[in-house]
Amino acid sequence: MLPVKKVPDNTHNFKRIFNLLKQIYPDAAPALNYSSPLELLIATILSAQCTDRQVNQVTRFIFKKYRTVEDYANADITEFEKEIYSTGFYHQKAKHIIESAQIILSDFGGKVPDKMEELLKLPGVGRKTANIVLTRAFGKIEGIAVDTHVKRLSQRLGFSLNDDPEKIEKDLMRIAKREDLETLSMTLILHGRNICMARNPKCVACVVKELCPSSRV
Repeated sequence: MLPVKKVPDNTHNFKRIFNLLKQIYPDAAPALNYSSPLELLIATILSAQCTDRQVNQVTRFIFKKYRTVEDYANADITEFEKEIYSTGFYHQKAKHIIESAQIILSDFGGKVPDKMEELLKLPGVGRKTANIVLTRAFGKIEGIAVDTHVKRLSQRLGFSLNDDPEKIEKDLMRIAKREDLETLSMTLILHGRNICMARNPKCVACVVKELCPSSRV
């Protein structure tokens, strides 16, 4: 595994790196299927430590069975756990989804909230999930979703010298245009999946290897 080590500040190359990556991933967007803010919230919670493809297979069924926030709030947790079992961590995910639905009903009039501070009150919802819901469901860009890929690449590329996801988010917000934050997140995620993996990154095939302080080429 290529260690995620402290590298020199490389923010001066951010624009060049991002422009090169956008050419490789011109349509960077989440692969989760959804048709409402509620469905996006559910899918994003399920996507933790799970592939989008697997989540889509599960939601193809549960989105037909559970159509309203009341359906989730009143779901039998044992049955729901079995239905989402293949996404992993199903005990916690089922608990978080059902409790979130109950809070949405009791505190937010049955509608998924469209404010960061309100979304963060829902069980299982951190800034990553909240940013995805705000951007994709409501068109509100308040930050950037920092998952393991975004964290790893931000450090390797020298965009952030921090380890904490919230600090990395702030670092990226300082160097990127606000309207580019969601695209940046998905671009880094895709590059992390395809080229800059945690184990054995394909530095030889990387379009930004000449600008990357962690390149092994």
